[in-house]
Amino acid sequence: MTSNATDNATDNAADNAAELYGRISNDVELTQSLFRQALQDPSGALRRIVALGEQEGLPVSPEEVKAHLAGLDDGATKQWLIKARGGL
Repeated sequence: MTSNATDNATDNAADNAAELYGRISNDVELTQSLFRQALQDPSGALRRIVALGEQEGLPVSPEEVKAHLAGLDDGATKQWLIKARGGL
């Protein structure tokens, strides 16, 4: 894989993570469900997010999800990360 192809794959993964985050954020019930799950089972919530990405045609890895969440400047997401930090 060339450097340019690697950059494109990285950009696509970042785009997938951003799109998936947007879809989850727009579904209040799903967002609350994931938050509750993250409080009890953070790694399970992460696996669920990855599975949702597969279902939506937006494949992401756990690392890509974590990187996207870490880069957000959103109070609610930061709160989720703090509470779920142990499993992520």
